[in-house]
Amino acid sequence: MTRLTAPAAKTTPGNMTSPGPDAPTLALRQVHRATAELRRGTPVLLRDTASGEALLLAAMETVGAASLAELANLAAGPVLLLLAPARAAALLPAPAGDVAEVVALLPATSLLDPALLRGLADPTAERLLPAPSQRVAAPGLGALALSLAKLGRLLPALVAAPAPALAPPSLLAVEAADLAAYPLAVATSLKRVATAAVPLADAPDARIVAFRAADGGIEHLAILVGQPEALAATGGAPLARVHSECFTGDLLGSLRCDCGPQLRGAIARMAAEGDGVLLYLAQEGRGIGLVNKLRAYALQDTGLDTLDANRALGWGADERNFLVAATMLRELHIPRVRLLTNNPEKVKALLACGVEVDSREAHQFAPNGVNDGYLETKARRFGHLLA
Repeated sequence: MTRLTAPAAKTTPGNMTSPGPDAPTLALRQVHRATAELRRGTPVLLRDTASGEALLLAAMETVGAASLAELANLAAGPVLLLLAPARAAALLPAPAGDVAEVVALLPATSLLDPALLRGLADPTAERLLPAPSQRVAAPGLGALALSLAKLGRLLPALVAAPAPALAPPSLLAVEAADLAAYPLAVATSLKRVATAAVPLADAPDARIVAFRAADGGIEHLAILVGQPEALAATGGAPLARVHSECFTGDLLGSLRCDCGPQLRGAIARMAAEGDGVLLYLAQEGRGIGLVNKLRAYALQDTGLDTLDANRALGWGADERNFLVAATMLRELHIPRVRLLTNNPEKVKALLACGVEVDSREAHQFAPNGVNDGYLETKARRFGHLLA
């Protein structure tokens, strides 16, 4: 067991920024709707009222011929491709010392074809494609535009063009300020919406509490074993685990990771101790989503490790938002925990969000012959304490 102390200055649950009774719910839902439009292949408008900049956007992996033609016809300037730097570098060498958050490429007209765009966006595509003709200056809203694609669990690869002064009202518009504030606002708007007793094989007295944010998006769950709220009310620190959902490991028993053993092992340990809370976050694949995790697996099968596969897809090493977990603990009235984790970054993230982490409790499981390299990468490149 590792004893921990919180940093001198931190955000506490009581002073977290959270929406009031008249919260910007409409703005949250507008961002959520924009991600849904991109997933359907429909163009959207991203605008910055303060600067006057506005971009027409469509996701390269979902856009169809009709939507692509609509975007091109509306464009008030050249159509560009916006890509994450790692993906762009695979198509066109980056200048030395480049640290751009987003890369803009001017495509040859022949590349503005839905099938070719999907191949440019997806490094797992089984085809060789010509590179776009040249790299150009990225629009000011470029990096924020890629974040919108990521929120929709899409590859961060977009077709973009300057918007006309009068965009059609049928085009869904989202404000840049609302998009920038979305991760914080949606996490702090989580509220309990359902609770039920769900006896588990290893914890017959378990309950599940569902949380939903104001954007109406996917729910996160808390699995309560025993009475961790009662323990917290007396000043105790219940055992806790922050566990990101893993369809392949948790449900199917995949041997590629250690998620299933960690999930079941945490519940069993909480039952043995009498109390505990497992926060089951809807942040598959360290926040990149199941489809992109499967793409990452395909890249790993070509020789990349977990981190490099995520980067090749245009994602960061870890895209999760742990403020979600802190808000859930606040709603459960559990301010202090003993955290079951091998990941020091999780401890730091919860401390930064105002959760008191009394100790880090080791939570490792032996390799199974398939996930050995995965665990080695966790230790060597993600800093997990697996020794």
